[in-house]
Amino acid sequence: MQATKVADTPIEVICDLLTKAKELADGNANIPEDLRVNLQKALDIACGLDSYLEKMSSQESAPLAELYKKTMEHDWDEVFKENKTQFRLPKECITGLVEGQTLKMLVHMSKAKKILEIGMFTGYGALSMAEGLPKDGSLVACELEPYLKEFAQPIFDKSPHGQKIQVKTGSAMDSLKELAAAGEQFDMVFIDADKNNYINYYKFILDHNLLRLSGVLCVDNSLFKAKVYLKDTTDKNGLALQAFNEFVSNDPRVEQVIVPLRDGISIIRRVPMSPGSAGAQSKAIDDEVFRGVNGRSILDRMRLDGRVAYVTGGGQGIGRAFAHALGEAGAKVAVVDLDQGKAEAVAEELKLKGINSIAITADISKSAHVERMLDSIVSKWGEIHIACNNAGINMNSASEDTSLEEWDQTFDVNLRGMFLCCQAAGRVMLKHGYGKIINTASMASLIVPHPQKQLAYNVSKAGVVKLTQTLGTEWIDRGVRVNCISPGIVDTPLIHSESLRPLVQCWLSDIPAGRLALVTDLQAAVVYLASDASDYMTGHNLVIEGGQSLW
Repeated sequence: MQATKVADTPIEVICDLLTKAKELADGNANIPEDLRVNLQKALDIACGLDSYLEKMSSQESAPLAELYKKTMEHDWDEVFKENKTQFRLPKECITGLVEGQTLKMLVHMSKAKKILEIGMFTGYGALSMAEGLPKDGSLVACELEPYLKEFAQPIFDKSPHGQKIQVKTGSAMDSLKELAAAGEQFDMVFIDADKNNYINYYKFILDHNLLRLSGVLCVDNSLFKAKVYLKDTTDKNGLALQAFNEFVSNDPRVEQVIVPLRDGISIIRRVPMSPGSAGAQSKAIDDEVFRGVNGRSILDRMRLDGRVAYVTGGGQGIGRAFAHALGEAGAKVAVVDLDQGKAEAVAEELKLKGINSIAITADISKSAHVERMLDSIVSKWGEIHIACNNAGINMNSASEDTSLEEWDQTFDVNLRGMFLCCQAAGRVMLKHGYGKIINTASMASLIVPHPQKQLAYNVSKAGVVKLTQTLGTEWIDRGVRVNCISPGIVDTPLIHSESLRPLVQCWLSDIPAGRLALVTDLQAAVVYLASDASDYMTGHNLVIEGGQSLW
């Protein structure tokens, strides 16, 4: 005989009570028809909710589906009888699809890289969260029962995300003490273990800074079958969770909300505290270092939300990397390139990532093209906050053989074009009293790279640095900062061409870092120079070349 399913969540309790009420109503001829109809409607609404949420949520991965099936079909009573587990484990403890997808979503939204889970059961929640982590993310799961690690590991091994999970068996509090002693911190913590110890885990995590500033702590079962808020509650676990919820609600270190999903999930966020709230003995100084400039942390100050940027030479290489970096930091990005197809391809890449972007075709050596470029951006987005002047060319030749045509072509793009863009963008920015101009120079502005011969390129890039320095000092008191980035030799497909391949080993011998630069090595620099965090920097040449200019 199949066991009757026990109502395990508030909504299941409601469905159970409504079902009994409907049965009583149906068996009593004196009950008005309207009451029966309303009871049926209430029953339909309550009992249809969970299945609808499951249907509308993103579906689980194949490993998660297999783990769910394996858990639900396992004979946990038999496992307990065989003394393989210390406790009788109900299969209903499994996280399940909707809650699993919710946890995965919270991982994405909080941009967590390190997660701590207390109470793993068969690992459905752990694997759900691991799927939301980046490739270099990690999850530490604390689980009392060694049997559960053995149960989950084969499924973890099948998943490309399972390698992110480390399971620590034994006492969760002992594991927390080890992690605290090692100075570990986590971006997200999920607690789903023995209810009476929730408050002890919570206190230890916050008292020992296991949860980083603005980290997220999630607690499962915080509504516990509605027993946390019913006046006649006598259930031991219900009373423990009631006390836990009240403690968290009164804790000034956090803010929280309880989401009525299944048996309730508390989402708790650690918040910055003022020195005064830390107690009379606190020696913390209440200033912008403590609070952040205008209340914004250093990472928030590097956000570019609402800013408008353009990147010349944005259709490939360094420019493409700059366009992605600025867009990921929150800016709207105009991708400017001489090649229309390349500009449109990068703009489309940005749109696929949810970044507002447009493609503009322009030859920046021509003033009419530059003016049209600026007009297009301003007419589209109203203003320009960030000008990333990156377009450039390089033609190698021995100095005695450098033609006037090669010299003029190089300077037309690398220096004349740079000047035209700086001047045009500067005029727009000066009117608004704010702007960040970032020019791409080169390590060649500092040394003479060899063995290639590139007189025109070297001199033009030295000119970019002096242009940057001059404008940087002239315009800073009017709100416009001008800086430049000098990359080393960047690893591009061109570098590996047959003609240049013999030079690579020579270049590598001159670079202390032992490798060529990647375009991704330059992305953080352009975001920093574009952000409020660099407001006191102007006329600076930021060199990123793996130490090559030092040898």
